[in-house]
Amino acid sequence: MPRFRLIVEYDGAPFVGWQRQENGPSVQGALEDAVERFCGERVTAVAAGRTDAGVHARAMTVHVDLERSVEPGVLRDAVNHHLKPLPVAALSATRADEGFHARFSATARAYEYLIVARRAPLALSAGRAWRLPGPIDVEAMARAGAALIGKHDFTTFRAAQCQAASPVKTLSELKVTAMDDRVRIFARAPSFLHHQVRSIAGSLVEVGLGRWAPERVAAALAARERRVCGRVAPAEGLYFLWAEYEGADASGAKDRAAHADDEGRGDDADED
Repeated sequence: MPRFRLIVEYDGAPFVGWQRQENGPSVQGALEDAVERFCGERVTAVAAGRTDAGVHARAMTVHVDLERSVEPGVLRDAVNHHLKPLPVAALSATRADEGFHARFSATARAYEYLIVARRAPLALSAGRAWRLPGPIDVEAMARAGAALIGKHDFTTFRAAQCQAASPVKTLSELKVTAMDDRVRIFARAPSFLHHQVRSIAGSLVEVGLGRWAPERVAAALAARERRVCGRVAPAEGLYFLWAEYEGADASGAKDRAAHADDEGRGDDADED
């Protein structure tokens, strides 16, 4: 049974999240329905990350198994045809290596959180970024975030309903940068807790707005208590960027996501 690897982008606004649910449309369900309409097979689409309602993806790695053999390009185009008019697109399709698993083979995942700091409401970026009235101290946010890099118990930044076996995670990178009125929080780790990126983003915003001293983020981490976390940032500003894989499983997902991000930022476009 051939396994295919898809790189998928989507706007999470109309969905209850990646995972198939009874209470509304999901990205997983949309992809599975599109494949079934193409070839008549009911598949299970497995993703590198299971994003929440309203969270977007620039290059989500997904795998599906088909009974029949098909050219990857044909699969990509057929899936995109049957996804219309939903805001989901398969950027590429390839045959996966033997043993490849979109979720369990991933060695790292990257997210970004986008903030627009301005008085005016969002027109082009509505639903795709968190607007704050500004100004925001990006340097203070970056200093505060540095305390979170490394292996820590992230209980403070973990959703109460998180099902992970342990709150201990290794945050490989955390960067806060700005271009004009846009602030970008970039986070990379082997895996994340439920709401971890949004919880971190919300706490860093408290620093950026001058409500918290930068040192308070480190103190919140050390407390290992959810109640001392800042507000959880809204889902609309969060993007799954890419998943990383080793050896022959490595793909261009990271490069495609970065390229899409550069293009989007130039046109005023825009977890876990």
